[in-house]
Amino acid sequence: MPKMKTRKSAAKRFSFTGSGKVKYKKQNLRHILTKKSTKRKRNLRHAGILSAENVPVVRKKLLPYG
Repeated sequence: MPKMKTRKSAAKRFSFTGSGKVKYKKQNLRHILTKKSTKRKRNLRHAGILSAENVPVVRKKLLPYG
């Protein structure tokens, strides 16, 4: 059986923490920043953690070797 391929688009968007959680960069911090509040922009800087029910999908299908 051939090796499974990693979905490269997912590999660029998601990464795993040491405990197995899935990290991602939050959206809405690219442009049109003048109308967004400072508090909102500050909270968007931090990485998000994917919810537990979506982790198996990312781990198995998108990033099989993650």
